[in-house]
Order: sequence, then C-alpha cells, then structure tokens
Amino acid sequence: MSVGGQAILEGVMMRSPNSLAIAVRRASGEIVVKEDRWVSIWERARFLRKPFLRGAVVLFEAMHNGVKALSFSADQAARDQDPVPASADAVPAAQTPLTGLAITGTIVVSVAFAFALFAALPHFITWLAGTLLGNASLASGKDLSFQVVDGIVKICVLVGYMALISKMPDIARVFQFHGAEHKSIFCYEEGKPLTVANAKTYITLHPRCGTSFLLITVVTSIVLFSAVFPFLPEVSSTKWLNQLAYIFVKLPLMFPVAGIAYEMTRLSAKFPNNPIVKAFTWPGLKLQLITTKEPDDEQLEIALVALQMTLRREQALKSGAALAEQAEPVVFADYAAFLAATAAPVNPAAFAA
Repeated sequence: MSVGGQAILEGVMMRSPNSLAIAVRRASGEIVVKEDRWVSIWERARFLRKPFLRGAVVLFEAMHNGVKALSFSADQAARDQDPVPASADAVPAAQTPLTGLAITGTIVVSVAFAFALFAALPHFITWLAGTLLGNASLASGKDLSFQVVDGIVKICVLVGYMALISKMPDIARVFQFHGAEHKSIFCYEEGKPLTVANAKTYITLHPRCGTSFLLITVVTSIVLFSAVFPFLPEVSSTKWLNQLAYIFVKLPLMFPVAGIAYEMTRLSAKFPNNPIVKAFTWPGLKLQLITTKEPDDEQLEIALVALQMTLRREQALKSGAALAEQAEPVVFADYAAFLAATAAPVNPAAFAA
C-alpha cells in the first residue's frame, strides 16, 4: 500500500489511500495530531484513474492537501505565540481554518507564481538570448534547440530557487522534516517496526519524492514541447506578443506533462533497480540533497506519529471497524505519551503487497 507525505511547519503530513494525518510539535513540546478520512476525486470520477490523466489529479490533490496541512501547522504555531491569558478562564483564540474558497485561491496564486518563475521567465530569457545573439533557432521560440536551452534555464532557475530558500532558517527546518518523512516511509516500505532507531538507518533521498517529480516534469516538457511547438503558427507580427502567446500555450500542455511525469515516477517505485529507471531518477535524487536534510530524533518522532495514524485507519478499515470521517485534533504531552496511548503499534508487514 502506497503512502506519501509532505513536510510542513514543525510537522509532517502523511496520506494513505483512505487517510490523511497531520502531526505537529508545538514549542511547548506537545504533539498535536489530526487524522481524517480521505476520499480522492477518483472515487467520484473513476475515469480519472486512467494512465496519463491521474497525474494531474494527484498533483492538484497534493497541492490542496498541502495548503490545508500548512494552514493547520500555522494555526498551531500561532497558538504558541499568543500572549499569556489575562485570567485562568481566558483561552487564546485559534486562527480560523481556511475555507474551500481560500484554499482554491491560494492554489491559484501558487500555480501562477510557479508558472511565471519556472515557465515564463526561462522562456523569455532563452528568447532574449537568441535575439541578442542573432540565433534564429533560439529566437524562434519553437525549435528543438530552443526547447533544450529553455529546459536548461528552467533547471538552473529551479535549483537556484531551492538553494536560495534553503538558507532561510524556517525552510531549513522544513527540509529536515522532509528528510524525516522520507526516512519513516522507507522504514514502512521495508516492513520494519516504526521506531526512531529503525528510521534513523535510512537515507533522506526517496525516488517518489515531489522534488524528483519536478525535475522529471522539466525533462518531459522538453520532449513534449519539441514535438508540439514546431507546428504552432505565429499569432502576431510583434515578436514579444508571439512569444507571450507561446507561453500561454504551455499552460494547458502542463496537464499531459504532469501525467507523463507521474507515470515515470510510478515506474521508479515499481522497478527501483532497473538501470533505465535509475538513470532518469538519479538527477532528482541529487536535487533532494538540497530539499532534504538530516532530521533529529524529535523530527523523526513527528513523522512516525503521522505515519502511524494513517496506518491505524487503514488497519481499522481492513477489519471492518467504523471510524469518524472528520476527527478532532488530539494533543499528546510528548512522544512517550503518544506511544502510551497507542500501545499496539501498527505492523507495516500487514500492508505488504
């Protein structure tokens, strides 16, 4: 059974086929856990399960869940920062959770920013370079050489952006939680007991990581754009308007690009030792040297808590037990308290294929 996750502010979100769990450590040391029933769009529109369609669905759902998880973790951080109440009866106010409209708006803004930075900017840089150098192929915006150079610029912008934000203290901690997420998932996939000692033995680089997916997406876009763009007509005699039109053509093409990249990522999980698969996953693994850092034991504890919570719902569903669709957050004094409250840890071997 596949399980994936995401690092958030002082925590980790984990998702399995039927569960989404978030674990966050407050500054006080308390661990806040929220676990809900997860229902994919696939359950309501089963045709979206088809290969090359499911990639775009997975990407959208990952963004939606990520924004919700970040909102929850930010809420917990805000509670820590609230001033001491004036009286014993006063309770610090929590932030209002994001509405569905707010989540959609956040996703739209995020996609627009990502598209401008990683698609529009590299395109214009490549076109301007071709124009200034008098290179007709690069100035065309359509030829194979343009797409290759454009792809190289995209990779440079992507790597530079990640390297830059990794210097920020808060992001550096998120990258440590990212490493903790990967280590705990490796531990689960190997069927080992989900303990800090076992998780520590694994590396932080995972072939199914979203970082690898981003790099595979760039390479896929080079191939697909090279096949499509030579057949596009010019829409304006004004050169920069023509290039702007080409950029907007790239936006709908990102859906098949995401679909193809997702299928390639799935192959890396199915055939991790295949030489061809290793070749196209290697660059993504190297990029994770920036986006994952070695976690400490407390960060591993948080990742393992989130993972255990998703597996508990899956185990309960297998046994036919009924669980709440939307559970209220639960607060544990520390990791030891969590273990005491869940005295029978889920055995990963129970979910082996």
